[in-house]
Amino acid sequence: MSVIIPAYNAMPELTKCVTSVMEQTLGPDKIEIIAVDDGSTDGTGSELDRLARTCAGLRVVHRPNSGGAGVPRNTGLDMAAGDYVFFLDSDDYLGPDALRRMVAMADENRTDVVLGKMVSVGGRAVPTAVFSHNQPRTDVFSSHAYRTLGCWKLFRRSLIERLELRFPPCRNCEDKPFTAAAYLNADGISVVADYDCYYSRNRRNGNNLTLTAADLVHRMDGTRLCFETVARYLDPGPRQDRIMRRHVEWELCGPLRALLPRESERQARERFYPQFREWARTYVTDGVFQMIAPPDRLIVHLLRADRFEDLMTVARNAKADAERGRIVDKGRVYWSHPFFRDPAKAVPDICFDTTDRLPVHHELAEAAWTGDGDVLRLGGHARIESLGPLQPGTRLILRPSGFRHPDIRVPATVGTAPRHGDDAAAGFTVDVDLSTVDAGAPLGGGLWDLYLDVRAEGVCRTVRLRQPRTDADGRRAAPPERELATGSWSGHGPTTARPFLTPHGDFSLDIRQSEPEPACLVTGIAWDLFAPATLVVSGRLTEEAAHHPEPVALRAEEDGGSVREVPVLYTPHGSHTFTARMPVRNLRPGRWTLTLRTDDPTSPLPVPSPKGRSGTRWYRAARLGRPYYAKPLAGSPKRPLVLRVAPVRPVAALRRRLG
Repeated sequence: MSVIIPAYNAMPELTKCVTSVMEQTLGPDKIEIIAVDDGSTDGTGSELDRLARTCAGLRVVHRPNSGGAGVPRNTGLDMAAGDYVFFLDSDDYLGPDALRRMVAMADENRTDVVLGKMVSVGGRAVPTAVFSHNQPRTDVFSSHAYRTLGCWKLFRRSLIERLELRFPPCRNCEDKPFTAAAYLNADGISVVADYDCYYSRNRRNGNNLTLTAADLVHRMDGTRLCFETVARYLDPGPRQDRIMRRHVEWELCGPLRALLPRESERQARERFYPQFREWARTYVTDGVFQMIAPPDRLIVHLLRADRFEDLMTVARNAKADAERGRIVDKGRVYWSHPFFRDPAKAVPDICFDTTDRLPVHHELAEAAWTGDGDVLRLGGHARIESLGPLQPGTRLILRPSGFRHPDIRVPATVGTAPRHGDDAAAGFTVDVDLSTVDAGAPLGGGLWDLYLDVRAEGVCRTVRLRQPRTDADGRRAAPPERELATGSWSGHGPTTARPFLTPHGDFSLDIRQSEPEPACLVTGIAWDLFAPATLVVSGRLTEEAAHHPEPVALRAEEDGGSVREVPVLYTPHGSHTFTARMPVRNLRPGRWTLTLRTDDPTSPLPVPSPKGRSGTRWYRAARLGRPYYAKPLAGSPKRPLVLRVAPVRPVAALRRRLG
C-alpha cells in the first residue's frame, strides 16, 4: 500500500508523522511512503532526506511551493503503486496497528474506503459519531460517514484511478470534493472504531492550513466543487437531498454566517453574495429546505429573495439571536427572532418553526407484566425541552414494523410525582392490555415498535420509547417473554409476547401466534414397490381431529377439472393411522393436485410435497408400448402435492442422460 504525506514547513511534527508509518505492524515490505516536500524553508526537506536514508521504503520528492496540500498529494498519487492509498497530513501520526487493521477490514469486506478512528491531540476537533462502533460494510446513507470529508482515510487505488480523481489546487476545502466523489462511487465503506488509528493535532506554531487559509476567498472554489460533485453523481430526489443537506449546512450557511460579515461591504456584496445566492437557488430543494434548521432556513430564504441587507443583518447578529427564546402559538413553537412576523420583513413562519427540533427527554423507569394477565405496564418520566410539564393526551403509540396496520394509541396517565430535581419531567404510566388494545381486539402477530407521543403546552412531539442503561455493566433489561391468554386469540394456537430492547435501547414487542395443530398429519408418501405406478399416502390423526371431520378419501384433481378418488383406509382396532393408495397409471396427462377430502367439501387437507420428489414410470399397453411417467413438482410442506403425468420423450431423455 502507499502512504502519501504532503509536507510544508512541518517541523518538528514531521518526524513523528513519518516514523509512525515506518513502525507500522503491517510491515515495511508492504508499505511505500511517498513524502512530498512542497517548497519548505524550515528544514522539512532535509529531515525527509535524512529519514529516507534510514528507510528503503521512503521516497522523497522536492517541488516548488504550491500553496496548498492538494498539488503535493496529486504528485504522490501519480507515483503510487499500492493497492491502497492512505493520505496522512505531516502534523498528524498513526497508531502502530492502524494500517494493518484498515487493510484487513477492506480485504475482508471488499470495501473501497475505510475510516479509521480519529483521536484529538491538543484539542483539535475530530468527528466522533461515525466511530461509535465498528461497521464492516456500510454506505453514506446508512452511517455518519459523510460527516467527515477529510481525506485521512484508506482508499482503494483502483477506485481513484477509475474515477480519475485528483485534488483541486485550492488552499482550503480541497479534500472535500475528492472524498465526496470517492464516497458516492465506493463499493462499500468500512469503519474501524475499536482502535485509535489517526491522531490529529494542531501545530505548535499554529500554521495548520485550516487556520491560515480560513477566509472565504480560500473556500469558495472547494465549496462549489462539493455541490457540483453531489449533483454529478446523485440524481435529484431524497437521496441527493440527504447528502446535499450536509453541504448546505456546513459549506453554505455556516461560512456565510461566520465569515461574510468579516469582509468589506463591497467584497461581500459583489464577490461572495452572488455565489452564495446561486448555490441557494440551485441546490437547496424544497426537500433540503425542510431538513435544515430554522437559522439556516432564514438565510436560504433571504438569499432566494435577493435581500442582501437583511442577510447581512442576520449574519452580523447570528450569535446574539441564537440565544433568543421561543414563542408557543397554536401547538407550534417558533424562534423569537426579530424578523418573526414583522410585517416589514414578511418572512414565512416556517423559517422560525422549531417544533420538530425540540429535544424530548424521557426515561423508561418501569416495564413489567402486571399479575397473571396480558397487561404490560410501562412507566417513567418525560418532558419537552423548554416547555412545561406533561399534559393529558400524552399517549403510547404501537407502530407496526415491516407490515401494514394503523398505529395503535394507548392513553397515558400523567401527573405523577416529577423526577427529583426536574419539575418539568412529569411522570407517566401506561397499561397496555394486549388482549383488547386494538379497538377491543387482541394485538396482532408481528413486530411492534413503541413510541411516546409527548404533549406539553399544546405542543406534540413523538419519540421512540427508549430505556437507559440500567446497571453497572451498562446492560439493559426487558420484561420476560409471556404466553398470553389463548382465549383472547380465538382460532389460533398459543400466543407469546416478547418485549425486547434494540442495541440502541429502543423498546419493541414481538407477538408470535402459533398455528393450531392440524387434524391429521401425513407421515409418509412413497411409490409402492409391489404395485408399480401406485402412490401410497399414510398418516395419522391428531388430538385436534376430535373437533374436525376425518379424511375419507385421497383426491386427485386435474387442472382441467377431472377428479379421481380412492378411499382412506384406517387400521382396525380403533387406531388413528390410515393409508390411501392412488393408482396413477390411469390418470391422463396433466397436472394433478392431491388432497385429503373430508365430509366437509370446503375444508380439504393438503398432501405435502415429499422432500425427495422421486417419480415413477410405466407402459400404458404392452411392454413395447409408449412409456409414461408421474413426478411430484417442486413445492413446500404448506402447499398441496402436485403430480405431473406425461409421456416420456425418448429424445429429450437421451439428451439429459448424455448431459
